[in-house]
Amino acid sequence: MEAEIEKLLDTLTGANATLLAYANKKIEELDTRRQTISKAIAELSVETISPQQIKKLSYYLDNWDSIDFDDKRKAADGLISTIKATSDRVQIEWKI
Repeated sequence: MEAEIEKLLDTLTGANATLLAYANKKIEELDTRRQTISKAIAELSVETISPQQIKKLSYYLDNWDSIDFDDKRKAADGLISTIKATSDRVQIEWKI
């Protein structure tokens, strides 16, 4: 996509208004697509949990009553992506 955007920019030298409008529209479409793909890649990277992390999380959850606060925080970090809280509700986005 980056190469296609560069190619469009290179062809704009001496272009008329119609061609410039078309190129701008195409660049916006490509940039939107690039952002969507980048976001999807980032989400997939966040969602990937290694077998080693699963083993640690299982240990933390199995021993929840006896682990310290820091280990509980690590367990929460491994399971929760985001928490959004308002006066009306709490929304938790899970990594799993």
